[in-house]
Amino acid sequence: MAVIGYIAAILPLYVIVYLPLSHMLFGEQEKLPASQTPVLNSSFIASDEPLSCPSHKYNTFILSQEPLIVYIENFLSQEESTSLLTISEDKWTPSTVSTGAETSIQKDIRFSEVALIDQDDTVRCIEHRARDFQGWRPDLHIERLRTQRYGVGGHYRNHYDWSGASREADRVSTFMVYVDADCEGGGTEFPRIKMPDVRRGRWCEFLECSQDNPNPGKQHEDKWGVIFKPIKGNAVFWENLRPDGRGYEETFHAGLPVTSGTKVGLNIWSWGPARRK
Repeated sequence: MAVIGYIAAILPLYVIVYLPLSHMLFGEQEKLPASQTPVLNSSFIASDEPLSCPSHKYNTFILSQEPLIVYIENFLSQEESTSLLTISEDKWTPSTVSTGAETSIQKDIRFSEVALIDQDDTVRCIEHRARDFQGWRPDLHIERLRTQRYGVGGHYRNHYDWSGASREADRVSTFMVYVDADCEGGGTEFPRIKMPDVRRGRWCEFLECSQDNPNPGKQHEDKWGVIFKPIKGNAVFWENLRPDGRGYEETFHAGLPVTSGTKVGLNIWSWGPARRK
């Protein structure tokens, strides 16, 4: 009898809370074979319609191969950054945190403003660039783009972008793009990623490197944790899921507090099959 009572108690929650939220994000679904991609709600997903975009060049630097983390120099042009700031200006609302079915403003966890931006040609070309970077995989879909504005004290405590809540779909990858970075602080920290060998390449241009280490060549041998500097136009890309669909624990990351000025970021999340068994 106790079991029957428990089931009777949770059934209304499933019907009233879980199903509406699931349908809002993923749309009405039938149970699909594992080989097929779930049909995602088109109001949350960027369009793949053909578009003629101006040529654009950027440089890439591989920080980690597993999980794949790539630093991208000049991901955005100056004109694209300016356009993103302009179209975001009248859309800022306080950022929220979701816990289960509840969404609320919790400034101790996430203190920023978010703007769900319209899909003009500039935005669509950025979406296409993100798809192109990932090889135009037919099973990936770009979530509608959002900008994030962080003033003094703005931050986002350590978190994952993948959720693990669905066996069908999840955020497969993330681009964190720095639209504007007229600030101090505000770096993007990955505490579970090992520091690279800063004696090689240009890493100290993009990462916070210790200035008081008497032997900087040994820094990469001992230190876990990297902090990407917020540099306007540049981006960090990483994969969130393993091939079997489990999330990479190493992608635990945070937006560190801005100590002066303003930082504006752009989130580009790609949804795809989670392939969980």
